[in-house]
Amino acid sequence: MILIDRNTRVLVQGITGREGSFHTRQMLDYGTKVVAGVTPGKGGQEVHGVPVYNSVKEALKEHEIDASIIFVPAFAAADAALEAAHAGIPLVVLITEGIPTLDMVQAVKEIKDLGIRLIGGNCPGLISAEESKIGIMPGHVFKRGKVGIISRSGTLTYEAAAALSDAGLGTTTTVGIGGDPIIGTTFKDLLPLFNEDPETEAVVVIGEIGGSDEEEAAAWIKEHMKKPVVAFISGRSAPKGKRMGHAGAIIMGDVGTPESKVKAFQEAGVPIAETIDEIVELVKKELG
Repeated sequence: MILIDRNTRVLVQGITGREGSFHTRQMLDYGTKVVAGVTPGKGGQEVHGVPVYNSVKEALKEHEIDASIIFVPAFAAADAALEAAHAGIPLVVLITEGIPTLDMVQAVKEIKDLGIRLIGGNCPGLISAEESKIGIMPGHVFKRGKVGIISRSGTLTYEAAAALSDAGLGTTTTVGIGGDPIIGTTFKDLLPLFNEDPETEAVVVIGEIGGSDEEEAAAWIKEHMKKPVVAFISGRSAPKGKRMGHAGAIIMGDVGTPESKVKAFQEAGVPIAETIDEIVELVKKELG
């Protein structure tokens, strides 16, 4: 597994809000070590037994924290991520969607310059099966196993994990990187971690039309990847010129098209599944 395990200590920013409170309960029930929460002006309260502080710095005076997850409204979400990063929390998971693009451009650069890993925004988070969940995914579909998942799509992530679990393959760590044009962590950033992870025997990459992340991932796989990779590209049947759901589904010329992504993976020797069930078949085939 990569990035998180049962010992990862988690801060929830926006813990007193409806989403923050609900998902804190879900994460605690999964076994995640949620040690503190932050909501400005709400310090001194508790949410599900978790102490609440007015700022990230205040929380860090009382707790050791390895990761933060952010449930803060879009207008303030980038600032919340920067607050966590500047406080030195090494992993920041940004769930919020609809964050202004310029806010994210500035925040992503600043956070990377600080050497902090940002997952998201507009993402479901990440989960190391049966160890820790920092996000909003349904934990029960993730069974401990040997396949890593990196995905731009939330729902397809859950379907793929459930299919792999049902087939007895299971998962190590699953990371939902988010579907916005500007995100903190890409496929290419995570592939090296899975490549070196002793528990991960194969990786599933779930991409979408738009952007160039999949093409860049394919180039990295072709040059460096030691483990088998199986790809799935959603949106391949989308009509040209049609506006689709995810903000990241932007096609510029020939880059970002379904054909461009399929070709890149094929040239890297990565088999491409047509359905979720075929992901399982191809993983089994690749693992022998």
